[in-house]
Amino acid sequence: MLKKILFVISCVLIIAFSQTATIAQAAAPIPKPTALPKAPPPPVTTYETAKVTAILSQGTKTLEGQKHPYQKVQLQILDGSDAGKTITFMYGDTTTITQSQEVSAGQTVVLLKSQTRQASLYQIVDTYRLTQLYPIAILFLIVVVLISRLKGLGAVVGLGISLFVIIGFIVPQILSGQDPLLASIVGSLIIMVATMYLAHGFSQKTNIALISTSLALVLTGVLSYIAVHLTNLTGLGSEDVTSLQFGTTSTINFQGLLLGGIIIGSLGVLEDITTGLAASIQELSQANHKLKFRELIGSGLRIGSEHIAALVNTLVLAYAGVALPLFLFIVINPNHQPLWFVINSELIMEEIVRTLAGGIGLIMAVPLTAVFAAWAFQQKGR
Repeated sequence: MLKKILFVISCVLIIAFSQTATIAQAAAPIPKPTALPKAPPPPVTTYETAKVTAILSQGTKTLEGQKHPYQKVQLQILDGSDAGKTITFMYGDTTTITQSQEVSAGQTVVLLKSQTRQASLYQIVDTYRLTQLYPIAILFLIVVVLISRLKGLGAVVGLGISLFVIIGFIVPQILSGQDPLLASIVGSLIIMVATMYLAHGFSQKTNIALISTSLALVLTGVLSYIAVHLTNLTGLGSEDVTSLQFGTTSTINFQGLLLGGIIIGSLGVLEDITTGLAASIQELSQANHKLKFRELIGSGLRIGSEHIAALVNTLVLAYAGVALPLFLFIVINPNHQPLWFVINSELIMEEIVRTLAGGIGLIMAVPLTAVFAAWAFQQKGR
């Protein structure tokens, strides 16, 4: 009997204790979540120019077995909110530089300023070159105007128009989602009309060159389109283009961008050969009014063949000069890849297709110009 009484008392105590604990937990306040500390705002970066006033010390440091120079430099900031301020810091300490990147007293450099709440951090990112560019540009203008007179001045104005069309029309059209090939063709036609008439004046010779260039440009575009699709090029061969895949430029048609580049790159050479050949046939007709249509075509083709031999080589060398690092990569071949694999890569294949398509369009411009010019100048020698 006593055991039963003790069992009942134990059960009652257990139930009472559990109820008390439940009530205590319900009454206890719920702790508020701890707020995470706010992340510091990102540094504000600006670019400024500065003049190196003194090299206080310099030496070399060894990093992974390679020696790299460093300098303790004193700079005077020339513009921005810190204009007139003198700063001193180690150049090449936190980052590695080469001997060609060392600075000297009196040199103007470009600074990257990172402004935080605590301090301002400075870093030399480049040499300021615009000051040295001005006299070269002025010399170019003087030479062009002295040698070519008004035509040279027209050519310089045409150059400005070309840059304006590329930056003000073609690039915005591509960024807005338009087809890069179509935008490049329309822009090239605008450039062609403006530059040819400004440089060579309004004449039948210029009209013939304009028509021939237009037809050759369209032919170059068709050949480039076929070649790009036959070789399955995507237009993503270079690192610069690859970086455009991200962000707001990810919607660009990169294959069309490649074709547009071929069109614009061929335009200048086409203008050169068509205007020169049209002028040559005009001079032949004026010198001998008895020359017939076929004779003028034959003479034009012979003159044009000389142009082709020089300009095709010029076209190849122009692309080779831009792609010179590629030739170094092919010769060194650090990954020991087969030659066919290297040539088959999109980076190399783009340059090959660009050269071949542009070269064919250039060659076809000769007979087109010869036929139109011979037909126009065969009788009157105009």
